[in-house]
This record gives sequence, C-alpha cells and structure tokens, in this order.
Amino acid sequence: MTLSLNDLPLRDDLRGLTPYGAPQAPLPIALNVNENTHPIPDAVASDILDDIALAIRDVNRYPDREFTTLRESFAEYLGHGLTPEQIWAGNGSNEVLQHILQAFGGPGRTAFGFAPTYSMYPLIAQGTGARWIPGTRQPDYTITPEEAAEQVRTADPDVIILCTPNNPTGTPLGLDVVEAIYEAARGIVIVDEAYQEFAPHDAPSALTLLEGRPRLAVSRTMSKAFAFAGARVGYLAADPTFIDALRLVRLPYHLSTLTQAAAVAALRNSDVMLGMVEEIVEQRDRITATLEALGYTPHESWSNFVLFGGIADPRATWQQLFDRGVLVRDVGIPGHLRVSAGTEAETTAFLDALASIGSAS
Repeated sequence: MTLSLNDLPLRDDLRGLTPYGAPQAPLPIALNVNENTHPIPDAVASDILDDIALAIRDVNRYPDREFTTLRESFAEYLGHGLTPEQIWAGNGSNEVLQHILQAFGGPGRTAFGFAPTYSMYPLIAQGTGARWIPGTRQPDYTITPEEAAEQVRTADPDVIILCTPNNPTGTPLGLDVVEAIYEAARGIVIVDEAYQEFAPHDAPSALTLLEGRPRLAVSRTMSKAFAFAGARVGYLAADPTFIDALRLVRLPYHLSTLTQAAAVAALRNSDVMLGMVEEIVEQRDRITATLEALGYTPHESWSNFVLFGGIADPRATWQQLFDRGVLVRDVGIPGHLRVSAGTEAETTAFLDALASIGSAS
C-alpha cells in the first residue's frame, strides 16, 4: 500500500502545499538556480581546506555555539561600523529567514512581500504557521515609496520581506522605499540583499539604514558572489536585541565546526573570491544585450541573472533549450523565463541555443 500525505496527520494549514523545488537535471549547462557557476580559485580552496583540516581535529566537541570568529569576520566584511553583536548566521539565508519567522511570525501572524518575489518566502512563512500576504508591483516590477507604504498600512503585517535586487526579476529597490515601508510598518522589516554584490558599486546598501531602526534586519548569503552555495552559509545584520530574539528559536550548535571554519577562510580571501563578480556582471550584461538583439524583452537586473519576456510559449522554449543541453528556469511569470549568468562559455552556449530556436515571437 502506498501512502500519501493525506494519510498522515499533517497540519491542516500545510495540506495541499508542495515543497520548494527547482528542476534538477544532469545537463552540461545548468543556469536555472542563480548559482555562481565559477569554481572557487585553487589557492583559496587550498586555504579553506587547511582550515577545515585543523577544525576536524575538534569535531568530537560541539562547535562554538555563538560562532564568535565567524561573526567577527562577517562584521569586518560588511563594514558600516557593524560589530559582531549585530551579526547572525545560519545554514543558508533561508535558515536565517526561518529564524526570523519563528521569532516574529507564527500562528495568528502574517508575513508580507511584493509579488513576484522569491518563492521560498511564502513557504517559510507557512512552514512556521504564519499567513503569507502578497503585495503588488508595477508592470515593470518596480515599487514607489507611496504605493509600498499604502500596501503595508493596509495589510498591517507582522513581518515584511523585501528582496533587493529582487528574485526572480532582478529589480533594485530604492532605500527611500525601504524607509517608507519601515515608517508605515509596526512589525519586522527584512531587506534580503542576497544579490547585493552584483549591484552597481555605487548602489547603497540597506545596511546604511540600520542605525536607529531596531525592527530592521539586512540579510545576505555566501551562496552567490562567494560561490559557496554548497557550504550553506547565510547571515544578517541587525540591532543586538534583534539578534537576541533569534537565539530563542535557533537549534543548539546549528552551525557546524567545519562550516564555520570554511566560511571564515572564505571571508579571509574575500578580495579573490569577489573577483568573479565582475566577470559575472559582464556576462549578465552580455545576455541582456543579446536578448534584445534577438527580439526578447530582458528586464533591468542588478543580480546575477536575467528575467526576459516576449516568449509566446515559455514551456516550449524551456523544453527546446533543455533538449539542447541548457537548463533555465520557468518561474511561472507568463511569457517569461529566467537565466543565470554563468561563465563566458556557459553564457555562449545559452545564447547560441536560444538563437538556434529563433527570434522572439
């Protein structure tokens, strides 16, 4: 007899939901989940391995529960006068966001974000018992401060998650919008800057807004710019009291000794690690220019991917690219697909495959 979820005493609010899942397939060109497809430089990899080799001698003991050295490293990397007491980290930024929703969301509470946005936000909210409320954007996916504040006042959520640059659209969000939302909100405001390193160098971070805003948190990840997706390290900066709230819900020793060692070593080599970013941005802009030449409508992106429209049948185009060995993402936006900027060779393979299908309809 084969069981289904309906045969188990699952929580009522989880019935009918489907788990997060991006298509995985052994294709030569995988540009569907916004990874940094560049391998870690050999010299940095060797340095990280040296630190892991030292750390593994102590894995019979629990790790530093407060991941002190790692927090110091993150504070130094982020700058802006941040102290280790203002830093938190977890197994990927998803766990960091889950900690926030566990502490400030939960049953009877609501979480809010401007759709379309990262598909894990509603899943994390629902998984912690909160109700997800989707807001709306302009047709070009931007949001004005006035519109944002009005939507927040109407929804009156307990937690607000703002992704900037936004996934899956790549759209930046002005700090004036963040400020307007914070003033209109009574709850927690999270600015998810997972792709901040790919934004223009003069683009200010929401880290500049933390002073005097105890309900504001700015989250980041090492998965993208640092090519550390498999290591699972995310982090945030906020008021020390905000950090204390997260200690109430985290599991003990949630960051392993080996994870901490690897992350500290990677941060020590941040200049080399971030050297990949410029090439990725170059390939992103190359994708945009070529898509326009092919008749598609790429949206402005400050991230490591491009959302493009003008596709009569996204599913068919996705399959045609798949058949040519290229995996991109159908994010469910009508007439659109999303592609990550890879290496020069991967980008060429995608653009050649798309060109072989034909120009936009």
